[in-house]
Amino acid sequence: MRLFRHLTLYMALALGANAAFAADVATLEALRADSLKRLVVHSEPRPVSDAEFFLENDGGTATLTDYQGKIVLLNFWATWCAPCRKEMPQIAELQEEFGGEDFEVLTIATGRNSPAGIVKFFEENGITGLPRHTDPKQALARNMAVIGLPITVLINREGEEVARLLGDAEWNSDSAKAIIKEMIATH
Repeated sequence: MRLFRHLTLYMALALGANAAFAADVATLEALRADSLKRLVVHSEPRPVSDAEFFLENDGGTATLTDYQGKIVLLNFWATWCAPCRKEMPQIAELQEEFGGEDFEVLTIATGRNSPAGIVKFFEENGITGLPRHTDPKQALARNMAVIGLPITVLINREGEEVARLLGDAEWNSDSAKAIIKEMIATH
């Protein structure tokens, strides 16, 4: 009998969580406009990779698990990527406006990107407030099914992927800011 009560409780909690997430999906989808229309909001959160990446700013390593508790905008890019050059200043604006305890932008230069080339890319584009992280062997990119660049992934506080956009977008748009605000408020 006790097992039955526990099972009933767990099922009710699971159904409530699924209903709540379905509402979140609908809300995020409704906020997409213009270039953010291509943002694919997943019907259920997906696990992310535990592969390490390099922290170019301090020489250490990290994993996405290190950022649990925050909403994360994870951007895979490369120094040779023209669309990356276009969107990186816009992504930097998001970090400037929302960055802190609740939100963080992670930029991961994947593949062959020299440290000097990354610094030059940031200097040429006036990027000062974003991290310079790298994934030189593309372990993180491979595990995260990065099939082209740029790819931007939104991660909830639990460290799960909730949305993904292939290609560049206007990350400083009202739509992007509304999506980030909603995620901070509800996730």
